[in-house]
Amino acid sequence: MKKQLLVLLLLIGLVAKLQGQSEKTVTVTTVSGTLEGTLQIPGKNEKMPVALIIAGSGPTDRNGNNPMMTNNSLKMLALQLSQEGIASLRYDKRGVGNSRGAGLKEAEMRFEHFIEDAKAWIHFLKKENAFTQIVVIGHSEGSLVGMIAAQHAKADRYISIAGSGRPAGQLIREQMQAQPPVVREQALPVLDKLEKGDTVESTPPMLQALFRPGIQPYLISWFKYDPQKEIAKLAMPTLILQGTTDIQVSTKDAEALSQANPQAKLSLIEGMNHVLKEAPQERMQNLQTYNQPDLPLKQEVVEEIANFVN
Repeated sequence: MKKQLLVLLLLIGLVAKLQGQSEKTVTVTTVSGTLEGTLQIPGKNEKMPVALIIAGSGPTDRNGNNPMMTNNSLKMLALQLSQEGIASLRYDKRGVGNSRGAGLKEAEMRFEHFIEDAKAWIHFLKKENAFTQIVVIGHSEGSLVGMIAAQHAKADRYISIAGSGRPAGQLIREQMQAQPPVVREQALPVLDKLEKGDTVESTPPMLQALFRPGIQPYLISWFKYDPQKEIAKLAMPTLILQGTTDIQVSTKDAEALSQANPQAKLSLIEGMNHVLKEAPQERMQNLQTYNQPDLPLKQEVVEEIANFVN
């Protein structure tokens, strides 16, 4: 009976916290169109910290979802940060969701577009004049976007979650080691040229998905950034979070980022995977959590962020 009463009281407290929150749709205008996001506000009438949450690679929306998988990781993060008194802004990337109108043709896209988008949102939050500090949270590829945007737009704090510690070209090169020799022999010369900033007119049919001509300018723009060099430039308080069962980004990446910026705090979260959920190391079971929208976040990630910000 006592246990049931305790659970009931906890649920009542959670509902009360959620009911006090407010959500509003916000937009910023770019040269190519309008970006849309959600501003999540805790239920209190005073200034508070705000986190800009930047999603990872691919067609990822403000909630951390894409057309193939729904995990709601970034939506859950925003809601739980609000319970800790931290407002947040999460947004659909350009070309995705309600920001699809800001999308560009593939051959026109550059990595810098995502950096400029994040900077635009930071400036938006500054103009709101409702927040005590602006914290940039970058997840996965959003980690690199976030650390550059936070530096240029002068955010107050920066948090990397599951961010790579190596340039993208190096990552692809390492992934190629698992491919058959015939693939490596054709892919590596193409990769060499792209890393030098040169396009390749003709790519083998088996490499079209990765190195097709239309995507090459974007890859060249992405490859030139080294996460270790970028995080070393940050003079603001920095937190590096990494799950130990992430099968996309390893703890070695987080340690490399930490070594590049010794003032940053490094926290390895036991049992957390790439989408911030509890998951085993076994690949298939791990990937199943990528499409489980009701599976809760690993609570430690929220606690680490709240402690760092507050």
